Amino acid sequence: MPVDDLWYLNKRGPDGKRLPSRRHGQGKRWRVRFADAAGDPRTRFFERKADAEAFDARARTGAAEESKVQQSARLLTLRDYGDRWRLSREVGWALETRKRVESNLRCHLYPAFGDRPLRAINLTSVLEWLTRRLAEGTPSTSLKLYFELLDTVLNAAVTDKIIPDNPCDGVKLSQVLRGYSRAPKWVPTEREVLTLLDVVPARYRAAIWLGAGQGYRLGEALGVEDGPRCIDQERSELHVAQQLRYAPRQHDGFYLSEPKAGSSGTLDLDPVVGQVLAEHVREFPPVPVELVDLTAGSPVRRSVPLLFTTTRGNPFTDRTWSREWADWRAAAGWPKEHGTFHALRHFFATTLITNHAEPQEVQRMLRHKTLRITLETYVHWWPKRDRSRGIVGSVLRSALANQDHN
Repeated sequence: MPVDDLWYLNKRGPDGKRLPSRRHGQGKRWRVRFADAAGDPRTRFFERKADAEAFDARARTGAAEESKVQQSARLLTLRDYGDRWRLSREVGWALETRKRVESNLRCHLYPAFGDRPLRAINLTSVLEWLTRRLAEGTPSTSLKLYFELLDTVLNAAVTDKIIPDNPCDGVKLSQVLRGYSRAPKWVPTEREVLTLLDVVPARYRAAIWLGAGQGYRLGEALGVEDGPRCIDQERSELHVAQQLRYAPRQHDGFYLSEPKAGSSGTLDLDPVVGQVLAEHVREFPPVPVELVDLTAGSPVRRSVPLLFTTTRGNPFTDRTWSREWADWRAAAGWPKEHGTFHALRHFFATTLITNHAEPQEVQRMLRHKTLRITLETYVHWWPKRDRSRGIVGSVLRSALANQDHN
């Protein structure tokens, strides 16, 4: 706030001179309003304008005793503050959110900023981090999540008066990410998908069909259970209602949770996929497994007839599936870096697109939140249409000709 002159009003009289206030000549003339270290509004009065202006400058920079932040707060690191921030808020978070936030802090933010004092994190250091991660091949969608988490934590530090401002405010993320394609780096061909199906054991082949023929993610495929909750053969529908997750120290390890945010829904069951699933159930009867189910909100333990289990009748951990997948991928000649289960979902999407499915239909089948995500991710696969120049004029000319004829 500016230094206030309490002896005069801001408005002026007919002669152009400032009008005296009721306090004119009484008490100290100059007032400074500022926020103390706790963020509470404070006021100080001075006899001389020079003294008031000098104090105001010190208060703005935090040098004044009344506005100084404690030394411990000045040296507080992102790791220390981030852990306090997370623990103070996770009571109201879902289990998946708690796990994701803790993991993203530990694996992505702390290695870059964890040991830095919050006040040492500036705009340049944030931009350097973003640029380095992009150069290392971090997907832009993932980097956006990490940046948003950093932004949220630093905003809280501003509110807590630990730092004066948030360096993330100066980052235009869309410009940083510009030029980084969201498109998949590799999409298998029909022949490459068939080669994979040939090498995958029959016990797990139907999971491949769910990925390639219905666009399922891995956790969604491994979480499919027998029965109308997930597979409704009579109505030719699939219900993406859950995914299988694994956390060693929670819920006895395995549990069911909702699919990725916004990804639940009902899909048309492809007739070929429906036949594959029916044959799978007959050849490999589902194994009932006791699991904690979180899809209804509160945890419920129930017997789940999973379609896909190990040869010992256990659900798949991420590590177990990854070990099996590495062998299948190598046998099929798929690339090591991009030949993931998710590549089957890309195959599903691009097959729909190149066979002229409507964009909204592709979005619905992929269960994307917005059409923009679908279009941006698969922009290179959309069929190129003729330029629009001349279309409207031709239509109007034709209409005019019909009008004259009538």
